Amino acid sequence: MSQHLSRRQFALALAGLGATALSPLRAIAAQGATQPRILCFVGGYTEHGPPGVTGYGKGIAVFEMDRDTGYLMPITTFMDIPSPSFITLSKNRKFLYALSEIDDYSKAGDGSITAFSVDTRNGTLAKINTVSSGGSVPAHLSVHPSGKYLLVANYMGGSVAVIPIHDDGSLGSPTDIVHNSGPRQPERAADNPQGNFAVSDHSGPHPHMIGTDPSGKFVLVDDAGLDRIYVWTLDLTKGKLIPAQTPFYDMEPGSAPRHFVFDHTGRVLYNLCEQNSKVVVSKFDPRTGAITEVQSVSTVTSHFRGSTLAAEILIAESGRFVYVSNRLGDSLAVFSVGIDGTLTLEDEVWMHADYGRAMMFDPSGNFLFCANQRSDSVTAFRVDRETGKPVFTNHFTPVGSPTTFAFMVTDS
Repeated sequence: MSQHLSRRQFALALAGLGATALSPLRAIAAQGATQPRILCFVGGYTEHGPPGVTGYGKGIAVFEMDRDTGYLMPITTFMDIPSPSFITLSKNRKFLYALSEIDDYSKAGDGSITAFSVDTRNGTLAKINTVSSGGSVPAHLSVHPSGKYLLVANYMGGSVAVIPIHDDGSLGSPTDIVHNSGPRQPERAADNPQGNFAVSDHSGPHPHMIGTDPSGKFVLVDDAGLDRIYVWTLDLTKGKLIPAQTPFYDMEPGSAPRHFVFDHTGRVLYNLCEQNSKVVVSKFDPRTGAITEVQSVSTVTSHFRGSTLAAEILIAESGRFVYVSNRLGDSLAVFSVGIDGTLTLEDEVWMHADYGRAMMFDPSGNFLFCANQRSDSVTAFRVDRETGKPVFTNHFTPVGSPTTFAFMVTDS
């Protein structure tokens, strides 16, 4: 049976934060029902998680965001799910999908994916069903633009899976599972930051992100173990992945491509490499899926020395700025975007916390949030739309081992 942590329990737990935290709560209450609410879902690692990871989260925490301050007010937590380290909403906001980054859902050592229905008036979650992720320790999932399939990257399983989505939001068994393969890569890239002792796991294939280009025609996968970008098309009738004309592109050996984002034209691809903390800018051909590299730029300033691992990449709604989180270095990199799509590193902003991973803008685009896994907090930044600079709001939201976000605007 599902368990929830009540709003009253949350409020009592936060009482020790002092009077300064109460004014944002009153501000939210004062908003009343005059406009739709902005809700934030936060997932992360729980006690039941992947081997070697200690998780302090309780499940999927739900918050309401103050539109004026960016403060996150706790509402409830859905606790009946292990390590929901990546979550995403369907386009119509009626369903939420969460992976469980585990390796013991089945005898085969798979992770799992859980479908939830979402009450669009208040964000209440109700579990629909849970299925195998098609591989061990899934790290990422996305809904195909058609709404017919969920795409899953299984990090330790070295596989990607296509899972059908039924009309009621429930999930079926995988219609396709593809296992990547390739030569062993070095633990570190030759061009990593000076003094970087951090390594990325190159013991085998490790798909880290799966998503589509803006048109939905091509499915791309960043494989951080093989240092490759894979490109497929998806047969929407059979749910099968078909290799593109060029099925994969080799990245810098040891660089560990992790996450990517497209510009709004769908013709520029920004690929974030974890180990050497670089953004690789490429031209993308929306007709053929061809990728042509044009720039590689560091996510840390030239004076940085030490260990760091890049984690997340975002593009502003305006398309004028790109943002990257740097773990270990605990910074938020801000890039301006040139007319040709190339990037210039403008600044590094302190994350005010430890091991920042996922980042996400709220639906208004005014605030940027970062999930800081090791400091068990979410930090909020107000973003200047003209300069792109994020300014810390001084709001820390306590969440155990957070790693992922999803935002929605309610119907009332």
